[in-house]
Amino acid sequence: MRIVVAACSVDYSGRLTAHLPLAPRVLMRKADGSVLVHSDGGSYKPLNWMTPPCAVTESEPTDDQREQGVREVWTVQNTKSDDRLIISLHEIQADHSFELGVDPGLVKDGVEAHLQKLLAEQIGLLGDGHALVRREYPTAIGPVDILARGDGGHVAVEIKRRGDIDGVEQLTRYLDLLNRDPLLAPVEGVFAAQEIKPQARVLATDRGIRCLVLDYDAMRGIDDVDSRLF
Repeated sequence: MRIVVAACSVDYSGRLTAHLPLAPRVLMRKADGSVLVHSDGGSYKPLNWMTPPCAVTESEPTDDQREQGVREVWTVQNTKSDDRLIISLHEIQADHSFELGVDPGLVKDGVEAHLQKLLAEQIGLLGDGHALVRREYPTAIGPVDILARGDGGHVAVEIKRRGDIDGVEQLTRYLDLLNRDPLLAPVEGVFAAQEIKPQARVLATDRGIRCLVLDYDAMRGIDDVDSRLF
């Protein structure tokens, strides 16, 4: 990755035209060929950019550009379209290159698979007397996250990070199918999530589905719920 801090102006042409007047900015050139123009604000979003496939040409300024203070010109041309980014660099304050190597990618914590594993290990969160039958219980329309056995019969659990109406509809389809199996019926539904939207809770209650809010930190044992003031 090459990072350049410089006073520059930027002109974009292609599907639209845009101009960034002269100002101090950060220019990022990544190994994948992308070029991004950042300011000291606007959070993570660049002011302008060009994504691969593209080619970058560095050239000397014309006489007119040199009179205006331009020291170097980057022309970033998309190789599959007419889109072009022209960056005119004036005063360059820093220019550094770094070899970052291959990035392993983002490892998400608290995804549905983690919640499913923890709830299967702590099946008592469903209530006293519950026992795990199987995770990813197969059906003709897809696997049920958890199938458990309670005092009154079986329990099908659908797990989401954020529970919305689509999740309730999905669990409803599983319940319709599972309750046709005489070896499983009656099958109760539990909609479990870290956060359940009000509309989803209303729909679940209307269909006789129980809602369960999962505390991920408490399930991992890093949050002592008994020591909380609230």
